[in-house]
Amino acid sequence: MSDVTRMSRRQFMKTSALAAGGLMLACHLPLGRRDAAAAGEGEFAPNAFLRIGTDGSVTIIVNKSEMGQGVYTSLPMLVAEELCCDWKRVTFQASPVAPEYNHTQFGPIMVTGGSTSVRSEWNRLSLAGAAAREMLVAAAAQEWKVETAVCRAENSFVHGPGGRKLDFGSLASKAATLPVPKEPKLKSGRKSLLGTPAKRLDSPAKINGTATFGIDVQAPGMLTAVIARPPVFGGKVKSFDAAKAKAVPGVRDVVAVDAGVAVVADGFWPARKGRELLEIVWDEGEGAQISTPAMREEFARLAATPGVVARKDGDAPGELARAARRFEVDYEVPYLAHATMEPLNCFVDLRSDGCLIRTGSQFQTVDRAAAARAAGLQPEQIIFETTFLGGGFGRRACPASDFVIEAVQVAKAIGKPVKVIRTREDDMRAGFYRPQWHDRVAACLDKKGYPLAWHHRIVGQSIMAGTPFESMIKNGIDDTSVEGAADTPYAIPNLQVELHSPKNLVPVLWWRSVGHSHTAFVMESFLDELAHAAGKDPYQYRRTLLAKHPRHLMVLETAARKAGWGKPLPKGRGRGIAVHESFGSFIAQVAEVSLDSKSQVRVHRVVCAVDCGRVVNPDTIKAQMESGITFGLSAALYGAITLKNGRVEQGNFDDYPLVTMEAMPKVEVYIVPSNEAPGGVGEPGVPPTAPAVANALFAASGARVRSLPLTPDKIRNAKKKG
Repeated sequence: MSDVTRMSRRQFMKTSALAAGGLMLACHLPLGRRDAAAAGEGEFAPNAFLRIGTDGSVTIIVNKSEMGQGVYTSLPMLVAEELCCDWKRVTFQASPVAPEYNHTQFGPIMVTGGSTSVRSEWNRLSLAGAAAREMLVAAAAQEWKVETAVCRAENSFVHGPGGRKLDFGSLASKAATLPVPKEPKLKSGRKSLLGTPAKRLDSPAKINGTATFGIDVQAPGMLTAVIARPPVFGGKVKSFDAAKAKAVPGVRDVVAVDAGVAVVADGFWPARKGRELLEIVWDEGEGAQISTPAMREEFARLAATPGVVARKDGDAPGELARAARRFEVDYEVPYLAHATMEPLNCFVDLRSDGCLIRTGSQFQTVDRAAAARAAGLQPEQIIFETTFLGGGFGRRACPASDFVIEAVQVAKAIGKPVKVIRTREDDMRAGFYRPQWHDRVAACLDKKGYPLAWHHRIVGQSIMAGTPFESMIKNGIDDTSVEGAADTPYAIPNLQVELHSPKNLVPVLWWRSVGHSHTAFVMESFLDELAHAAGKDPYQYRRTLLAKHPRHLMVLETAARKAGWGKPLPKGRGRGIAVHESFGSFIAQVAEVSLDSKSQVRVHRVVCAVDCGRVVNPDTIKAQMESGITFGLSAALYGAITLKNGRVEQGNFDDYPLVTMEAMPKVEVYIVPSNEAPGGVGEPGVPPTAPAVANALFAASGARVRSLPLTPDKIRNAKKKG
């Protein structure tokens, strides 16, 4: 994995081309061998991403994991647009793990993350479709003995002079014999498919129950295992007695693995029952000393001391020292669980000469390599099949490959196919988390009431430290910790951002929107505070500070206009606004909230404007904005992982709740037309939600809450402080 972080993008491009071997499309991005995913008999397979059958069926091989974000539809649309095929004939297939399917930006690995699926594949898949189209047109031209210039492809037919036409299926065999174009030309002019709503290709299988998620995997002779895990991070097994567990009907074996003690049974329920009867003595180690209150104290202490400078414009400390009036506040956000609807799981069938793994992974290359090490095999000996993912949010892209390694270890110990399942409590209490953060921000205003200086200290664990990606930390700065703050677009002449990265045993990982999930809350909330201190409208305040950033302005103005900013609201309600750029997209949101009699926040409406550049499927964009807002609301209103005596206090949705249908606000999404390069949509909807709600809460009640989640006790305390 060290090569992943050392290799430049230029080196990766060269290496991918050499590794792919065979016949490649000589395009800007390598399209790979014709047989990367094995083609069926008679199929036309011009590249690694496309198969056309003699019946005219079109199969798009998708190299990104489908976890609800719609890539099994959006990526095939990119191919289909340039192929000029009938969309009704298109199906999809998950790709194998092969160099042809490596990420075009992240190095020689196959991975889904960073809201990059469409962004990274737009050119490559468009060229894949264009190359196939040109080959089909050439095949028809040869059949008719005419020039290709007088032929055109449309709706899965090639049309020629005199009204002649041939179906793609009838041309498949002939096209397969032709050379692959070295420089296929993309269509010009108006698109027929891109930018128009398209129903998702994976919906029917999910509706009728035929879709296979990792937890659905079955195999002949398969056993099921659950693992008893240490109650604290870093804990180890001292000893265990499995007699009572083995007495449970259906329990077949009890084995020790690195993660703890695995109970293996004919099914999940006997395995779980057996685990409950295990008698284990744990060596808890130093992890038993971790507690949330102590961590908060440590972070607050660090926030009062200089950190590593991530950005320095002008002299923020000097201006603040000279200011007659300064504003200084602390913001806090807690650890957060990924809380995927489908708990983690992994199926492994390990043989002496190979291994089959079926699981929902976002990190196929990394997970396969880790499995190979655990199994004592070479990566090429492992068949790694990606199932549907019942949610990912980064949890299934773990550099530690924890849920894959433990499944291989269990399979190795018992010598039989096994599916290892984590309960929701298992992963919530012994998983990975979005880091806890503490921010101290100080600012002073100029004579017109706008920020003259802004000094920002951020304290929280690095998600890169201790992973194969640690070399990405430059000069003590993990960019994922400060993104959204160190790159703020606001016109602040004196700006200084510093970082502290304390270490402890709590495992942390990227979480939907990564660093933007906490920095957007701080930046947009504190900016709101400054606007009110200056006696200015928060929306107009932002407009002034973003005067040189037209894309920010466009979404900001669109959201404000659609939300009716400035118009009267029912008594007790308030509006809050936030705007944030992340993953190449620009999002503004206006939230409308009130408080009930118990000081619980009620969000009535969220208006979202998004500029994500060129659009593939507007339905997907709207759905992902709605999803991101829901995800952000759950974190803003309820989400918190806390520790006591080293133990995570939350375990399931009863004490780590999500937004319910009853509490869900009306959500309106407006896509701002744009011809810019495509941006991401899976993550950018999350960051503006919490600050928009917190700012609306202040507008409605006067309570400025600087710590998430926005619980009734915090709101009551804030109201008392005024």
